[in-house]
Amino acid sequence: MELKGKLGEDQKSALKGGDKIKLSTIRILRSEIRNEEIKKGSELSEDETIGVLAREARKRKEAITEYQKAGRVDLVEKESKELEIIKDYMPAELSEEELRSIIADAIEETKASSKRDLGKVMSAVMPRVKGKAEGEKVNQIVREMLG
Repeated sequence: MELKGKLGEDQKSALKGGDKIKLSTIRILRSEIRNEEIKKGSELSEDETIGVLAREARKRKEAITEYQKAGRVDLVEKESKELEIIKDYMPAELSEEELRSIIADAIEETKASSKRDLGKVMSAVMPRVKGKAEGEKVNQIVREMLG
């Protein structure tokens, strides 16, 4: 089943089951997906939908960090629960070995030789790992491999 269909089914079951956090999180996700479709003017592909989920997950991670700094345990808990729900719909993260392999291929393809070529390598890698690895982690490994 495609991701948007699964979100719809899970929204119904969360509504019937009374799971308020899951219900509100899924509603937010479906709303963001719909907004992207309106912006694009057509339906999103599965990869584009995963991109929307990745963006929403990143928002939650940033919010968790900020709430922790502010000492707002209640909000950290809420954002953490939402993040876990979002992660359930995302593809499994790549292992470090898989990520290094993809980066090595990209370095070879772009003929990168130094840290000055970081941008070329990153632009080759990121579409391949969208939703499966964090950009920060990819950047760190690329710097290490080019250094």
